Amino acid sequence: MRAYVFPGQGAQFVGMGKDLYDNSPLAKEMFEKANEILGFRITDLMFDGTPEDLRQTKVTQPAVFLHSVISAMVLGEDFRPEMVAGHSLGEFSALVACGALTFEDGLVLVSKRAMAMQKACEKEPSTMAAIIGLPDEVVDDVCDSITDKIVVAANFNCPGQIVISGSIDGIDEACALLTAKGAKRALKLNVGGAFHSPLMQPAADELQAAIMETTFSIPKCPIYQNVNAYPQTDPEAIKMNLVAQLTAPVRWTQTVKNMIADGATEFIELGPGDVLKNLIRKVDKNVTVG
Repeated sequence: MRAYVFPGQGAQFVGMGKDLYDNSPLAKEMFEKANEILGFRITDLMFDGTPEDLRQTKVTQPAVFLHSVISAMVLGEDFRPEMVAGHSLGEFSALVACGALTFEDGLVLVSKRAMAMQKACEKEPSTMAAIIGLPDEVVDDVCDSITDKIVVAANFNCPGQIVISGSIDGIDEACALLTAKGAKRALKLNVGGAFHSPLMQPAADELQAAIMETTFSIPKCPIYQNVNAYPQTDPEAIKMNLVAQLTAPVRWTQTVKNMIADGATEFIELGPGDVLKNLIRKVDKNVTVG
């Protein structure tokens, strides 16, 4: 079975999507529609901006979403997903690609999500850190042991690669403890805030209203959602999982394992970069990744 996966924030690069815009009338039409919906020419920033331009959350998330969704749409009849998943923001790309959301509604939600997350980041200084070389349960236990500060495991990306998220002092304490536990690396990331942690609750509250007001359809194939790594086709359950996703960990390792257990033999990443391809290979080196 063929599974399509869609990347999240961090996969962006200057020039992303320009080949699609230049070579596909459908892509050009969709990009121009996005410029209208967003109220600014995001294509100018994607194609000719600076890395700093693209690092703005209000730009990054719609940009990655657009590249991912349009990459799927230009495949036409060749795009026949049997299951889909997306990493964090990529879950919205996956939902549009499998028909659960319209392109327009998906873009509006992604833009609102980005703005809500930016506001939450500005409310309290916070960050994330990559922890390399420790089992999931060790990282979980260390985070749980820090009870006077906010720090949680946020992204279970692949075996031995976990991202933690929380307040700056919580991250500092956790990094020190995890290094003492034998982590090969405990590296603070250059991100705007503590994504997928309780510090994103204000963003979740804000986004919930927008998600609940949006029409979701039954997808053409199951979508494996971040919060529990299970396949889902019920629109109401999909909505609730999207709201919960902002404060819950991204269970990517388990998502890939569950997709393989359910018959996935080939994974195709659509969107900028190849981060997910590399993670999937580390989860199971026997599957085909393209």
